[in-house]
Amino acid sequence: MSSSQNWSLLQWQEHEATQVALWRADSTMTAPRRIVIADDSLAADSAYRLACEGQAMLWRGDFQNARQLLSALGRRLDKPARETSAKARHRRAGKEDAKPVFPHAFHLHRQALAQRARILSSVMIELDTRWHCALRRAPDWSEACREAWGEIPADQGAHSVIVPLRELLGALGAHEWRKKGVALAVPGMPEFSIHPHYGVFSPVRGEYLDLVAQAPLPAAAQQADAAVWDIGTGTGVLSALLLHRGVRQVVATDLSDRALACAQDNLQRLGLAQRVSLRKADLFPEGRAALVVCNPPWLPGKASSLLEQAVYDEGSRMLRGFVEGLAAHLLPGGEGWLILSDLAEHLQLRSREELLGWIDAAGLQVLGREDIRPRHGKAADSTDPLHAARAAELTSLWRLAPGWSRARAPPPPR
Repeated sequence: MSSSQNWSLLQWQEHEATQVALWRADSTMTAPRRIVIADDSLAADSAYRLACEGQAMLWRGDFQNARQLLSALGRRLDKPARETSAKARHRRAGKEDAKPVFPHAFHLHRQALAQRARILSSVMIELDTRWHCALRRAPDWSEACREAWGEIPADQGAHSVIVPLRELLGALGAHEWRKKGVALAVPGMPEFSIHPHYGVFSPVRGEYLDLVAQAPLPAAAQQADAAVWDIGTGTGVLSALLLHRGVRQVVATDLSDRALACAQDNLQRLGLAQRVSLRKADLFPEGRAALVVCNPPWLPGKASSLLEQAVYDEGSRMLRGFVEGLAAHLLPGGEGWLILSDLAEHLQLRSREELLGWIDAAGLQVLGREDIRPRHGKAADSTDPLHAARAAELTSLWRLAPGWSRARAPPPPR
């Protein structure tokens, strides 16, 4: 899983000498330029000030104390700024009463998340080339690190690697989810579990699975030799679901090597690997299919981490590519199932008119649409900055086929 783009050399001063190590991060955060040595004597307020000033802290104290420091930084980020004057309190009250204006409020929210990530990534841990940590009370998380990042390159001239503690904890969390799995209860289906890998989006929002489980299969897809495609398979969950529904064979594609390995692992666990052909491809494989299913990222925007690639689709590239190429890859009587949230519409990042315009321009018609409300906690969290949009969100399965779109048909003549 190692990639040269994730590694760079990092230098800092310690013990009156220049030290060198590899720097690794899966986010878009660049290697820190200013590094200070930190240990158990560093107070949380001082650490917060250093992080806000753009200084990274290479931890040399107790490992568990580093975790506590990271938690303390998080609490300071979550604590609202104190405003003591009457004028400031009035200004804050006005902001709290005002309704968010999208998309401006969304962009401010993303900026705040990026700032939070930068500050929490300022606490760094040094590991050796076997992913072991020499700090006091440091657990052995080498297996989790190898699962997430592979082997450390031996040709870089460094004997250790620096990793943000935040990403190290993320690798551990992914390792635990990979072992435990995510249990899925889909109507009409036996319960099964999906084991997401590091950097592959977990199907924690299961409502879209209900849509795939209940949508009517086109007759062409029910034939014994029917070609059915799962575009952007990720964990392989939709391939497994389609097979549970009676589809005989699935071709699943993805551009990510991580996703293809994850899908292979899950399908083997479920005893379905022989019925799914996994292929590395940008959207469609060669040929035509009776059913093509795609669950693209739902928000137009630039991803800042591996996981965000499942949420953000810069320029709606994958969405538009699927819609524009679908008609040329469908057999007669075939359908394309587009699974898409309308959250982007409520955030005013994309309009319904744009989506319908792309469908029309591709020579497609809408055979039907099934909607479902999200069940995740943020949809009911009134303190969430995007609550107004999340509360109105619908996830839809659009059934598309070649032909004139009824949704955009001209009005009948008078």
